[in-house]
Parts: sequence; C-alpha cells; structure tokens
Amino acid sequence: MLPKRRRARVGTPGPDSSAARFPGVAIYLAEPHMGRSRRAFLTRLALSKGFRVLDAYSSEVTHVVMEQTSAEEAVCWQESRVVPPQSGCARPALLDISWFTESMAAGQPVPVEGRHRLQVAVPRKGLPSLVWMPPYACQRPTPLTHHNTSLSEALEMLAEAAGFDGSEGRVLAFSRAASMLKAFPGPVTALSQLQGLPHFGEHSCRVVQELLDRGECVEVERVRLSARYRSMKLFTGIFGVGVRTADRWYREGLRTLDDVRGQVQRLTQQQKAGLRHHADLSTPVQRPDAEALQQVVEAAVEQALPGATVTLAGGFRRGKLQGHDVDFLITHPEEGQEVGLLSRVMHSLKEQGLVLYHQHWLPQGQEPARPARRSRTTDTLERCFCILRLPSSLGVAVGGALGPCRPWKAVRVDLVVAPISQFPFALLGWTGSKHFERELRRFSRKERGLWLNSEGLYDPEQETFVHLAAEEDIFRHLGLTYLPPQLRNA
Repeated sequence: MLPKRRRARVGTPGPDSSAARFPGVAIYLAEPHMGRSRRAFLTRLALSKGFRVLDAYSSEVTHVVMEQTSAEEAVCWQESRVVPPQSGCARPALLDISWFTESMAAGQPVPVEGRHRLQVAVPRKGLPSLVWMPPYACQRPTPLTHHNTSLSEALEMLAEAAGFDGSEGRVLAFSRAASMLKAFPGPVTALSQLQGLPHFGEHSCRVVQELLDRGECVEVERVRLSARYRSMKLFTGIFGVGVRTADRWYREGLRTLDDVRGQVQRLTQQQKAGLRHHADLSTPVQRPDAEALQQVVEAAVEQALPGATVTLAGGFRRGKLQGHDVDFLITHPEEGQEVGLLSRVMHSLKEQGLVLYHQHWLPQGQEPARPARRSRTTDTLERCFCILRLPSSLGVAVGGALGPCRPWKAVRVDLVVAPISQFPFALLGWTGSKHFERELRRFSRKERGLWLNSEGLYDPEQETFVHLAAEEDIFRHLGLTYLPPQLRNA
C-alpha cells in the first residue's frame, strides 16, 4: 500500500511566486467574508495569470478585492488600515469580486467600471444613517444593557422555539440577528437602519418590521401562547432534561410538572433531583447568593489545596445581577497540583451537609483532547454538576410566598477544574455568552484555520497546541480586539 499523502499546508503565496505581467496593478484580496482557504486559492489563480498579489495591505496596493462585502463595511475596513502615506499614490479602488473574475477570464486587468466598485449608499433624507457592523459576535462589543431589548427578545424566543423543533438553521439565523440588535449602537426605529447588516434575513426583517409598526408580532405571540412552547420551556427548565427528552414527554401527552411526577420511575437521578428542587432552581440566583457560594467554595478549596484559586465565571463574570446557575473555575499556579483536587473539595462540601446532588465528570487523560473539526459545546475538563444547599439567615420561602420557610435554598453550581496551562482557554469558554463562544469558535475555524475550545487552541496544520498565557493573548493571536467579559453578552 502506498503511504498516505500528507495534506499540503494551505498558505498564501508571496508576490514573487510568478513573474508579474502587469506591474501597474497590485491586488490585495481582503478576507472579511472570503476566508483563508478561498483567499489562498484566488491568490494562486491570479499569480498563475501573471498578476501581482500582495500578502499585506500597503501603499503599493492599487486594487482591493472583496467578496460578499457591503460598501459601508469595505470603507470601515479600509479606514482601519493604517498605511504610511506615499506621495503620488491614490487610494486603491474598493472592488467587488466581479472585477477579479472578469480579469482572470480575460487574462489581463479589465477596466474598472462603476458596476465593479463598492459604492457607499447615500441614505435618503429623513431616514437614520446606515451603520456598519462586523459579521462575527466576537468582533463587536455587546454590553449587558442595550437599546433594542424588545426586538432581540422576540427573535431569541423564535430561536428557542426553533431549537425545540430541532431546526438548527433557524436557531442560528434568529440568534445571529438578535445578537446584531444587542450590539447595535442605538435604538432601531426604522428597518432601513438594518440595511446591509449581516445575518438579517427576510424572516428576521419581517419580524422587526411588524414589531416597529404594531408593537407586537403575530408569529411571536403565537409561539408564546402555544401549548408546545410552554410545555417544552417548562420541561427543559428541569435540571437534567434536554430538548429530546422534553419532546418525547410532550409527544407522550405530558404537559405539566404533575404529569412528570407521575412518571417518576422513568426519571434519571439527575432529573429526580431537578424535579425535587424545581421550586428553588427555577428562581433566579442573585449576585449576593453567587458571592456567598464563592466564599463557601473558596474555603473548601483552600482546605483541600492551599494556593488554589476560585474564579467566578458565567453570566456573573459578564456583569449579570442574576442567573440560573453559578459557575466556578478552579486552578493552581503549579501545573499538576490540581489533579484530584475536585474530589477533595466535594468531600469537604459533603461533610458540611451542603451537597444535595452531584455528578462528577473525570477527564479522559492529562493531555488536552484535540478539538473536533466541529467545535464542541462541551469540553473534557474535570467538572462537577451540583445542587448545593445555600444557607440563608433570613430563610427562603418554598412553594410560593405563603409556603413554609427554611434556612437554606437549593442552587445549581458547576465546579470546573483546569490545569494552569489551560486556564485562559477555560476562563474564556466558561465565561460565555453561549452565542459569543459559538461565534468565537466559528471565527477561529473559518477565518484562521484554528480549532478552539475550553481546553486549548489547536493548529491542525502544525498539529500542535498554541500555548498562551491569558485571555488577551488568545484574542491577539486570533487577530481580534480584546473584549472584556462585560462586552461579551452577545
């Protein structure tokens, strides 16, 4: 048998790969929507035809070629490139891919016509001006509070309903449109403001237009009031119940929590614990509760391994004042000291009578697993999914405002342990938001050819992990502007 051929490294050939037949033309292929692999292919094609293609944007560039890029986005991209001025050099033309393909077919540069140029649209008088926004959520700051809450929440409800129906494409479409609204720099008062923005398809535009015109959307209200949506939302709110289980219960005729309790013999231990403590777990966890839990966990960690640290992650790290659970990331400055730590921490918490339920996940090995080509939503770091008893000196009402009071409440807590070498990636991954992380991993894969998850950053061409010391270094390595946690609420 012949040995397997090693995959060729995908790269961008330099300008000297072929003799330039047209010295007055220097092409730069911009990547915003083109992607690295396609850019490399187009570069090789141009070089084979005798064109000069530059690897870096500079004052020598005469033609900038972009694909699926709006004029506004192209102008913002060009203005963000700082190029030393050179006398006698005009700004390069911003061109659509059509000029490039016609030139390749002709075997020489075709004259630049108006139809080739990316023209900036002039908004009509009286309408809000157009806004350019980058396509990936990890490229734009998204604060916790924004100007378009009612619009984004409507689209997020449609995304959630699509998820209940197993329509991943619609989930992504609505989620990306909602994320754009969260990052929009002002209130949307006219649909024209969204013109040219990525990820705003006909369906999302129709929903926004109806909300702007009438203050409500028939489709959104139909979903909100539907029996299936309400039951699916109720069931998936039970700890340990996913969409598939909730869908099966609904198809079997279950509609309420009492219906589920009637099937208790079929539930997993996790689901039984979730149902038993549902009243507490369905009540939002407040920031003071999260901070009190951090003190409890820190004391247990310090007792188990002095010098180990506990970091509050998740929505609370992004600035939220309440959430559905609390995430803690544990590490130690000396690599390897964290091995076995989580078991000792859980033992300490159990001795204090604070553990109501826990499920411990052990890593498969000490080395980080190579990320899958499609980024996982979970990772293989050692972690424990818990329900902890949070003491409260004031007492907590159970079963409604008139229910009995007890001096504690149940809180969902995730404890995650990461070696110090993986800590920056774990901190980034477990901070969220879910959509921000999904977009960051998509950007890494499509634009940089790297596979990112909460364990590390893998270069499939070099077949090695990239070692970085902090979150800021990860953003920098990916060519992204660093966004603090408070601006990752996509």
